[in-house]
Amino acid sequence: MAATRVLFAPTLDPVIETHCSAEVRNALDAGRAVVAMESTIFSNLGLPGPANAEALERCIAAVRAHDAVPAVTAVLDGVVRVGLDEAEHDRILGAARKAAERDVPVAVAQRWEFGATTVSASVAIAAAAGISVFATGGLGGVHRGAQSTGDVSADLDALANHRVVTVSAGAKAFLDLPRTLEYLETAGVPVLGWQHDWFPAFYTRSSGLPVPHRVDTCSEVAAVFANLTRPCSGMLVTVPIPTADELDAAHLDAVLEDALAECDTAGITGAAITPFVLERIGTATQGRSVPANLALAENNAGVAAAIAVEIAAG
Repeated sequence: MAATRVLFAPTLDPVIETHCSAEVRNALDAGRAVVAMESTIFSNLGLPGPANAEALERCIAAVRAHDAVPAVTAVLDGVVRVGLDEAEHDRILGAARKAAERDVPVAVAQRWEFGATTVSASVAIAAAAGISVFATGGLGGVHRGAQSTGDVSADLDALANHRVVTVSAGAKAFLDLPRTLEYLETAGVPVLGWQHDWFPAFYTRSSGLPVPHRVDTCSEVAAVFANLTRPCSGMLVTVPIPTADELDAAHLDAVLEDALAECDTAGITGAAITPFVLERIGTATQGRSVPANLALAENNAGVAAAIAVEIAAG
């Protein structure tokens, strides 16, 4: 039987200088599974306290339950960190400043006290540290009206340019999801539905859009990752929110339309849309969106850890 040939080898020269915790460094050196996680979701920019602390605890536990090592990313005192000590968690929870991928070099040069890393920053940092799997809640994407505003999240560009498996509950429902999938297709990013045929919309299991490909096992995901045709390109695994935690789709759609209309009236654009819409969703659902967010983040972390273990074993 002919030997399997890898089309391209990944580029291993990191651009970002990272400082890994002793646990993360030892795990990487030993070839153990490591899962990167953003810090924005655990800050008060992502979830209100004390839910953000609960999210951090649950996601870390979910990763460890699969015998993988959690690696929360952040910028602390001008240093790009991969994996934090428990004593540093309070600094995450109280963070009030985000750092996307474009901001990381500025955060280092200006020695920011704290930068809560977004998806784009965390994917870039994970790749630089040699971590293959990243878990988050929901992905950014193409915003509605982007044909006029050009508003496209840097998350998509990060997926297209870093060799990392990103695990998320699809993309945030207030985005233009058809155009988000089109963007990923154009960028050559494989989109896989985890044991599901539909692209999730964060709080709901289906956006009504089919995923290009379904996968049912971690070995399938690992095989796709091993055969990516571009040397510096990643992939997306979409995991639907657990059925018991899903919000009512019809009610959510109505809330989203009202919130987006308010954004237009108030001139709210860009990165400011996300916290505004999420706050409106929380109010309209009488707080049910927060437990839903916790459940999907924890679920994503567990799936990411299982995938990381499979990739490390290969």
